[in-house]
Amino acid sequence: MKRTSGVEELDDRRINILVVEDDNEINQLLCEIIIGMGYDPQPAYSGTEALLYMAREQEWSMMLLDLMLPGLSGEDILRQLGEDRQLPVIIISAKGEQQTKVSSLRLGADDFITKPFDIEEVSARIDAHLRRYRRTVAKDSVRQMTYKGIHLNSDTKAVSVNGSELILTAREFALLELFMSYPKKIFSKANLFETVWGEAYLGDDNMINVYISHIRKKLAQANPEEEYIETIWGMGYRLK
Repeated sequence: MKRTSGVEELDDRRINILVVEDDNEINQLLCEIIIGMGYDPQPAYSGTEALLYMAREQEWSMMLLDLMLPGLSGEDILRQLGEDRQLPVIIISAKGEQQTKVSSLRLGADDFITKPFDIEEVSARIDAHLRRYRRTVAKDSVRQMTYKGIHLNSDTKAVSVNGSELILTAREFALLELFMSYPKKIFSKANLFETVWGEAYLGDDNMINVYISHIRKKLAQANPEEEYIETIWGMGYRLK
């Protein structure tokens, strides 16, 4: 059961935390702490395995990251995650030197906990960063989303492509917003219809095809050098 104290449910979505630690006992202990808090841990035992999990169509709320890992190091992971990520990263490492802490924070870590750690401190730090993450997600939900030159503002309903305004109908906007909210997800026609129209899908392929065609045409006119929506045969559509 998820706790009601600490983090406020993150919009009722599951809170998935990636635990990147090559020591099996420590990894297991961290996962137990996370489970006890009511969240969902995913253990990873190398930097390479961590990146494989990050590449999946899985929404991660946090990463706990050791620095001394087989394959890619924790520092390598931070560099590959990049500066634009929202995902909070807490370093948990035996390398407690001041310079290591400073270097990790400058590479993009949000916090640094030195081993051996206190269970209550780890729990408190996780909750604190998840609260900040939730506020960031809430703020970003009213900001513009961007994808290959498309800028979409959920509040103003404005869309532009490479700076030029794109005129969309309400349903076209809702479909494009859905695609941009989950850029790696494949949406079946039933997914699209039931989410955007809010009604049960009865197999009317033509309506979805027409709307997707209209969006593709408008995007192609705005930027003929880019293809934005691809058909995954037998499955549905996603951003390309």
